[in-house]
Amino acid sequence: MDNRRLGKDGLEVSAVGLGCMGMSFGYGPPPDRQAMIALMRRAVELGVTFFDTAEVYGPFANEELVGEALAPYRGKVVIATKFGFTPASPEEARWSRLDSRPEHIKQAAEGSLRRLKVDAVDLYYQHRVDPSVAIEDVAGAVKDLIAQGKVKHFGLSEAGVQTIRRAHAVQPVTAVQSEYSLWTREPEQAVLPALEELGIGFVPFSPLGKGFLTGKMNEGTKFDDSDFRNTLPRFKPEARKANLAFVHLLARLAARKHATPAQIALAWVLARKPWIVPIPGTTKVQRLEENVGAAGVQLTPDDLRDIDDAKLAPAGARYPEALERMTGL
Repeated sequence: MDNRRLGKDGLEVSAVGLGCMGMSFGYGPPPDRQAMIALMRRAVELGVTFFDTAEVYGPFANEELVGEALAPYRGKVVIATKFGFTPASPEEARWSRLDSRPEHIKQAAEGSLRRLKVDAVDLYYQHRVDPSVAIEDVAGAVKDLIAQGKVKHFGLSEAGVQTIRRAHAVQPVTAVQSEYSLWTREPEQAVLPALEELGIGFVPFSPLGKGFLTGKMNEGTKFDDSDFRNTLPRFKPEARKANLAFVHLLARLAARKHATPAQIALAWVLARKPWIVPIPGTTKVQRLEENVGAAGVQLTPDDLRDIDDAKLAPAGARYPEALERMTGL
């Protein structure tokens, strides 16, 4: 698989990465641990060098899983993780409070280093912008960690343009991670032009629409009670029924390109800019191999025009209102 460069300071990663959240958290009961370790190692065999996790996934469990799985490949893979949440109270299991105070960032970094079994975090994102802490102070804390050799690159997740500019002025931002896919195109309005201007890479999460754009679900699909998609307006049955228009469009293109709808959805993201690196997640080896195969699918200008000419708009909001307020897009 070809590599792509994120930012201006030489961070090279595979064109398609692997989002690891669902291996521990978010999409129902966690799968078998040894199977997930084998899946990540299969990803390395397929040429994937970019893996995404966060301390809040679990919490902690996903970093521990990634650390164990990738221990044999130190120096050969890039691991991104995130800081910025803390329990609402010592007894609170859900990490529901933002916390990007500099002292907390530095404490969180020590935990991530230990769980990931690394000497330095390759890419350290602020998971969500904390309105109670100046972004200059956040960037300054990460700058200190970089000076100490504990972090290599600084990133932001779901940040707006002004936040990105202010952070970048203190410590160069290597990558911004936000949701981006055929049915979530808000970053195109302001974020992507700013990233191109500043020379910052872009890492789309949920490039397959949390699984919907694969064509493997419809309005009748049932999710496990613990699957967070149950809370998302876009995944209500009536919204899913309307959003099948996206799947039908992808299926038509897939038939033309001898590919799958998922591969077309990922190829579309890859075709947007050469500094975009999607991180689809999966818990199945077959889907991993399918996603990696998307790097070899080339969409022509006519293909891309057909997608835009469809002028599809998603039914349903991305997140409930409270979560939407935590994003800066």
